[in-house]
Amino acid sequence: MIVRTLDEITDTDADIKTDNWRSKRIILAKEGVGFSLHETTLYAGTESEFWYANHIEAVFITQGEGTITDKGTGETHELKPGTVYLLNDHDKHIVRPRTEIKCVCVFNPPVTGREVHDENGVYPLITED
Repeated sequence: MIVRTLDEITDTDADIKTDNWRSKRIILAKEGVGFSLHETTLYAGTESEFWYANHIEAVFITQGEGTITDKGTGETHELKPGTVYLLNDHDKHIVRPRTEIKCVCVFNPPVTGREVHDENGVYPLITED
């Protein structure tokens, strides 16, 4: 059994900070459970473009409001607490928080914590030995 708190992760190497967002990686590939789990904060007034070409991501919004735009279709959806979006087709997307958004994210395959978004917003596929 693994029991972990966000306070234990804060300001460690599992707490990734950028100008637009912060991701606390709670469960990673090293745990060997087939997914990774993150709490992500998206900062109000920012715009982040992502494309998880190597991962499927599910996102559950717990706080805040904004929009997500599917770059493939141009369709925009409202984000608010209780909303879930699933990037089941490796969808290129843009997230625009109007207020600070907190969300819980699940990745499959799991991330290791060493990934960095490339110029296209893609995480490379890194596996644990």
